[in-house]
Amino acid sequence: MIETTVNKQYNGLASVYDRRWKKYISHTLSFLKNWAEISPLDTVLDVACGTGEFEKLLLTENSTLKIVGVDISEKMLAIAQEKCKIYPQVSFHTASASALPFADNSFDVIVSASSFHYFNDPLAALIEMKRVLKPNGKVVILDWCKDYLFCQILDIILKIFDPAHQQCYTQEEFHSFLTCANFVISRATKVRFGLFWGLMVATAQVGGQDPLPPCL
Repeated sequence: MIETTVNKQYNGLASVYDRRWKKYISHTLSFLKNWAEISPLDTVLDVACGTGEFEKLLLTENSTLKIVGVDISEKMLAIAQEKCKIYPQVSFHTASASALPFADNSFDVIVSASSFHYFNDPLAALIEMKRVLKPNGKVVILDWCKDYLFCQILDIILKIFDPAHQQCYTQEEFHSFLTCANFVISRATKVRFGLFWGLMVATAQVGGQDPLPPCL
C-alpha cells in the first residue's frame, strides 16, 4: 500500500522534481559522490534513483561506468532514461527496494540517497541489498537524520500530511538496521546542508554471520 502511495506521489512530482529540489539535489549528491569513492571498474546499483541525477553526476567523470538504477516511479525513471540515453551501459528498472530483480552477487557498490525514510520495511530492503552485493562490495546510504531538530519537526509534519512518508531515524537507529542486516559499518558521519537539513551517511560491507532472529 505504501509503495503505491509513493509511486503515485512521485509520478505526479516527476516533471518538476529536479527544478523544485535543485539546490538540495546538487549539494547532497555531490557530497555522496565524493564520499562513496566509486572506482571506474565498479558496477553500481542506485536504489531509489529518482530522475537519474546521481547517474548523470557519476557519468560526467567516467562515461563508461556501469550503473543500474531502480525506482518505483515510472515517470521519474522515464526522465532518468532520457538523461542517460547516450550511455548503453546504463539501465533503469521499475522495482521495489525490498524486491530487487537481480541475481545474487551482482554489484560492487550499492548507493541510496534521501530515500531510506520512505522504505516500508528498511530491514528487508537492506537484506535485499546485501543479497545482490558482491562479497567484497559496499553499500553507501545517505538519508535524513532525526538527530537534527529540523528533521524531528519535519518527521512529525510529514507523518500527518504526507501519506507516502514512513519515518526518519536517528543515526543510532540507522546503524542498528545495518547491523541487524549483517552489515559492518566502516565509515559513518552526520552532516548539515545549509541552515536546516541534517543528514547521515554510512558505508558498510557484508559481515560474516547471518542476521539474528530478533532483528527480523
